[in-house]
Amino acid sequence: MKHTAPLLIMSLLFFAQEVSATDSGPGTLTRVSLASSETGISRNIDIWLPDDYDTATKYSVIYMHDGQMLFDSTTTWNRQEWGVDETVAGLIASGSIKPCIIVGIWNRDNYRYTEYFPEKALNYISKRYKARMIRKAMMGQALGDSYLRYLVNDVKPYIDSNFSTLTDAENTLVMGSSMGGLISLYAICEYPGVFGGAGCISTHLPMKGVGLFTRNDNRVARSFRKYLADKLPAPARHRIYFDYGTETLDRWYEPYQKKVDRLLEAAGYKEGGNWKTVKFEGDDHSERSWSRRLDIPMKFFLGSHP
Repeated sequence: MKHTAPLLIMSLLFFAQEVSATDSGPGTLTRVSLASSETGISRNIDIWLPDDYDTATKYSVIYMHDGQMLFDSTTTWNRQEWGVDETVAGLIASGSIKPCIIVGIWNRDNYRYTEYFPEKALNYISKRYKARMIRKAMMGQALGDSYLRYLVNDVKPYIDSNFSTLTDAENTLVMGSSMGGLISLYAICEYPGVFGGAGCISTHLPMKGVGLFTRNDNRVARSFRKYLADKLPAPARHRIYFDYGTETLDRWYEPYQKKVDRLLEAAGYKEGGNWKTVKFEGDDHSERSWSRRLDIPMKFFLGSHP
């Protein structure tokens, strides 16, 4: 993958330092270390541009979580990747989707669960259980809202300032898998004026943290559904995609997904129109599975719609 020249634009609101990228796939990959204006904490941001990127053209942007898992299997913990560059480049070349920019926001390892947890769902459970959740599953601090503020107040303005983007909600999408699916759905609920679409892949709707909940303890999942019933954005201006497999962790997801699907129906979303839920028999909870079906949400959001 080609690398861009060092960035020349610095903003008083951001500090971005370019670091190297390693993949050799299609398109151009830039990696920057971008600090949060709220916390001062920096993380890597991968910015993928299509081969024919032209500053005279404005591009839709998809913000994707777990950025370190998207482009290069040689550097990931499990030697798997989404293959985002290959899939998206192929779809653009075939005319299946309109050209776009992909922004991969890296997770912070041990903080992934707490940063990707829909924080305001905790307001729908008892104070005692909320405190237990934060203490035992979130290392003492809920960070979902802070993470979204970083995405909205720091990452998006940086991308819009340094690249040729369509900045409206219709052309600003958010996508992730597992807990990344949760935070994507939460993002479109919390910031409906910023994000026009949410891609929720193998979404961890049970919402259980490792070592905390028994399999039959569903109160946190119920709390999120209560939040969704109150906060799902207007269907006329938003699109939501869900999918799930049937193996490994995904084998638990179908009953939770069906309950969320009923909430979307009640909110006025039309399956096959502005909402889609797809079951993939035999797919497991892995980047390999997500890579095989990534073209489907990409076409849902960026293909031609009736």
